[in-house]
Amino acid sequence: MSRYDAPLTDMRFVLFDLLQAEREFARLGFADATRDVLDAVLDEGARFATEVLAPLNAVGDEVGCSLDVATGDVRTPPGFKQAYAQYVDGGWTGLVTPTEHGGQGLPHLVGFPIKEMIDAANLAWGNFPLLSNGATEALMAFGTDWQREVFLKPLVEGRWTGTMCLTEPHCGTDLGLLRTRAEPRGDDTYAISGTKIFITAGEHDMTDNIVHLVLAKLPDAPAGSRGISLFVVPKFRVAQDGSIGERNTVRCGSLEHKMGIHGSATCVMNFDGAEGYLVGEPHKGLMAMFVMMNTARLAVGLQGLGVSDRAYQNAVEYAKDRLQMRSATGTKFPDKPADPIIVHADVRRMLLTGKALVEGGRALAYDAAMQFDIASRGESGTERAQADALVGFLTPIVKACLTEWSVEITYDALQCFGGHGYIREHGMEQLARDARITTLYEGTTGIQALDLLGRKVMQLKGAGLEAMLGRIRSFCEANANDREIGGYCASLTHLAGQWQQLSIEIAQRTGSDADELGAAAYDYLMFSGYTCLAYWWARSLAALRDATPTTAFAEGKRATARFYFERILPRTLAHAAAIRSGAPSLMALDAEAFDAGR
Repeated sequence: MSRYDAPLTDMRFVLFDLLQAEREFARLGFADATRDVLDAVLDEGARFATEVLAPLNAVGDEVGCSLDVATGDVRTPPGFKQAYAQYVDGGWTGLVTPTEHGGQGLPHLVGFPIKEMIDAANLAWGNFPLLSNGATEALMAFGTDWQREVFLKPLVEGRWTGTMCLTEPHCGTDLGLLRTRAEPRGDDTYAISGTKIFITAGEHDMTDNIVHLVLAKLPDAPAGSRGISLFVVPKFRVAQDGSIGERNTVRCGSLEHKMGIHGSATCVMNFDGAEGYLVGEPHKGLMAMFVMMNTARLAVGLQGLGVSDRAYQNAVEYAKDRLQMRSATGTKFPDKPADPIIVHADVRRMLLTGKALVEGGRALAYDAAMQFDIASRGESGTERAQADALVGFLTPIVKACLTEWSVEITYDALQCFGGHGYIREHGMEQLARDARITTLYEGTTGIQALDLLGRKVMQLKGAGLEAMLGRIRSFCEANANDREIGGYCASLTHLAGQWQQLSIEIAQRTGSDADELGAAAYDYLMFSGYTCLAYWWARSLAALRDATPTTAFAEGKRATARFYFERILPRTLAHAAAIRSGAPSLMALDAEAFDAGR
């Protein structure tokens, strides 16, 4: 069984030394977000994750969820329900929700390390409260007064959970094709009919009610995505006065049998004239959906980060203990019959790759949360607008890169165990299986790439890109003559210029061939992610100047930063070359020729 220790030292370094969170929170008016409060939140979050959730990770994988076909009820794995009760009792469900809606009103950034720890400890369990946050955000932004009054309080308190019901059997990303219908009943309610698939936590035994946020089309809906409306459909009917009625006609028809996250209920949900209530304006559901989706995408990025860190931790522990051969440069542990495998270059390559991507990814993700807080509470309209552009730009990078890297890291960690990693005893194969879903749900990596390049860079004129480039250039100019990081800044300045130039080249080629954008999107996304991490590794070294870390911690940061710039950042060369090769080699092959060799 794999272990998990919350990386509180690095989390505190990122929060307080790198991002200067305590100072920023005070500036933004979060009066309760003091260092003492935040330290207590981190310590208690770590205790809950390591002592309550982590021990349930293996049993969730082995037992999974079960469905009573006759009733449509779902039973969660042993211990999951009790852990959720402790989660609610601890006040975690409303940690970052505004106080006017019953929450504690702490910054969104404070919720990120807690979410990371939960997902590292038990990714499948973490899915049950995950989408309540998206439902809460959508209702706060678009719900009517009575909807906010009736649905938000139990969601924030954790007595109810929320879902996002978007995908249908024939319709994934292209939501304009959805067939779920909403028929007006003439009393401000609607009869919702249709089938939704891949619904995380669509049915379970943890709470008294489940609030489904459902995309559907009204009878007079325009064609395509412009005709989508959003409805709130509770498992048990809820009147406008808050009274609970009978069971609604929405049931779990089946549970998906999955590669991983077996402890998470992934449901096929059947709506058979279920009573629902319109959220926002008719045919404007797409805007509300993006509020939910963007919240969920950042959360899934944290899932990738969490499972990566757990896999990395276990690989390091194993590599220090497993004896195999002697070091190439001579015996390192003469009192042992062989040296631990951590002395071998290839094992170090895998471990350092994990360390570099996890610690750099943590800084990247936490910064996105900081920008979210600045966007809502910045001191000026200009500051808020720039932060909003930044968080929009960073969201697909956080979601896609942290999850793609989680597949690499968990597989490398398993590789460090050799054959022992492939068997269930050590828990590494579960981490590798669980990590794989993070690249798929809430928008695949390809969708994130198109969102970044097609929407955030092309459609929105690169406002977020320009803001990020401005940060890089400002930092590099300020540190160009620094003895330790001046060389890194020179590399980063060159990379920023290449990033901008690639964006221009893609835009120019897309003007004459629309396939160029799609052909470049994935490599552009990964180029962006590696460049962002280079910035955060350089920033981390700068933060060490004013911090007071232990010698081992500081040496670890410096060595890992060097490894990142010398051994990982060159991946940008391949991505840039692929971008510049254009679309022809991708699009030339006729569809019939793909299987011509059979």
